[in-house]
Amino acid sequence: MPTLDCLIIGGGPAGLTAALYLARFKRRVVVIDGGWSRAEWITLSHNIPGFPEGISGPTYHDRLRQQAQLYGCAPDKGYVRTLRWRDENGFLAELDSRTISAQTVILATGVVENKPPVPHLADAVKRGLIRTCPICDGYESRDERIAVLGNGPHAAAEALFLRTYSSKLTLLLVGDAALPYPMHEELIQNGIEILQIGSEAIEMQEHGVAAFYAADGQSHSFDVVYTAFGTTAQSDLAASLGARMDDAGRLFVSAHQETSVTSLYAAGDLVRGLNQISVANGEAAIAATAVHNALAMVPAA
Repeated sequence: MPTLDCLIIGGGPAGLTAALYLARFKRRVVVIDGGWSRAEWITLSHNIPGFPEGISGPTYHDRLRQQAQLYGCAPDKGYVRTLRWRDENGFLAELDSRTISAQTVILATGVVENKPPVPHLADAVKRGLIRTCPICDGYESRDERIAVLGNGPHAAAEALFLRTYSSKLTLLLVGDAALPYPMHEELIQNGIEILQIGSEAIEMQEHGVAAFYAADGQSHSFDVVYTAFGTTAQSDLAASLGARMDDAGRLFVSAHQETSVTSLYAAGDLVRGLNQISVANGEAAIAATAVHNALAMVPAA
């Protein structure tokens, strides 16, 4: 395979949007898709612009794939095992069965959810009983009995955020997890109940979720539970190249989405900021346009 103009690693919304732009710029581009995107967890989203009646994550993901394919950029299934700077001509990516060289790379590998101690998690997410993004669908939970399940300050912050939508809020702290005193007091002042539960105390019911409170033997029922155990950034490839990142593994980028490594760009959840599809789309458009402008001109036929 000749050297690509750009290799995109990641086949979620960011990667596919970048592919769409670069394909329309008449660039030689390949998308390597590991086969999973957090978008697949979205039961129905109402905050993606242009879909007033909502759209599911899998449906939206499929539409992005179809749109990229219209311009000859169908994602290739696979995993990039190593990525290294070859020479002035760019990067060398090693996959299981082939090697790809590219002048530029856009990382769109995203993050993965840290799994909560919840039985039948996938089914609970599909049923809308377990949710992961209060920014995305907190509005749909307004006035419901909401619980936030977690093990520290991140969960407490999500509970405070959700106070916008409901006065019936409970923070479920797993095991021996504790909060700093000021945060504990802020929750109490905002009417948020704090319960300590065991690591296997969540039960899925027909019309909601129940948490068994070990201290008093009571069962507390909720309409929906938000899990808040954080995410893990998929930044190993960037780290191997020495890209600058924060303590959580999120990449720092320029105004044009370029990392601290020349010709290495990043877009989407991997970048420090919001885990939102609309943000991923915008960052991907910026990155793809910057890549196009940085490369030699493509002459018209």
